[in-house]
Amino acid sequence: MSTSSMDVDWERCQCHSEDKRTAILYTLLSQNLNHSRGGCSPAHQRCLCHQRRTVCLRTPHVTCQAASNVLVKTISFIKNLPSFHLLPREDQLLLLDSCWVPLFLLGLVQEMVTFEVMETPAPSMLKKILLNGQSKRQEPERTQPTLAAVQRLQCCLNTFWSLDLSPKEYAYLKGAILFNPDVPGLRASLYIESLQREAQRALQEVLQPLHPEDQGRFARILLIASTLKSIPPALITDLFFRPVIGNADIVELIAEMLYEITGRQLALVARVAC
Repeated sequence: MSTSSMDVDWERCQCHSEDKRTAILYTLLSQNLNHSRGGCSPAHQRCLCHQRRTVCLRTPHVTCQAASNVLVKTISFIKNLPSFHLLPREDQLLLLDSCWVPLFLLGLVQEMVTFEVMETPAPSMLKKILLNGQSKRQEPERTQPTLAAVQRLQCCLNTFWSLDLSPKEYAYLKGAILFNPDVPGLRASLYIESLQREAQRALQEVLQPLHPEDQGRFARILLIASTLKSIPPALITDLFFRPVIGNADIVELIAEMLYEITGRQLALVARVAC
């Protein structure tokens, strides 16, 4: 089965087909709640089907700590690349914003971080109806990962684990991912492209003595690595870091850790880059 067809199966909603009878009470309560709020789009209603139900970490304290350790190691890897610091600061921030997720995911794979999720407890819709209007300043509900999105993420991680990469393969692959010349707005895209080619060449040279019989390993590694870029940053943030950082901007926090600059300075640099 292709990845696209798997995605369709994961994301297909059955709430209005197989579970029609089960969803009767949900529909009635939704209508009452929507009427009292002046209407609500279907995207904000809780889905009843299994794959689209929201999930959270089963052991958030353990998993979030492991994820934080991986993020620190990821930032340390970037810090120790002299070629990265030779780039204009604007380009560094653009690369950081674009590549921190796949680099972090590679770190999860390398550190063998596994995790389990469970269904997020559903808020009582009847309670929402009864308490509607009593609190004029309610905080917006945080987005929650869906089971389908988490399964897609775990599939990517499992595929990487099957490659059994060596430490050198991880290092050069991270370099090839970080130095992405296709990120829009780069000032030194040609230099960044040369850095990516250098990292890819080093990766290829490492593979030859380690896997001389596997001629397609280099292309397979790059192909699987490209799947990491399809994982939404919001999913990674909500799943691994939102329980710790709250509503803070994860990219700002990463930049502060990397450069020890403030959020205001980061916003100024971002405006200059635009």
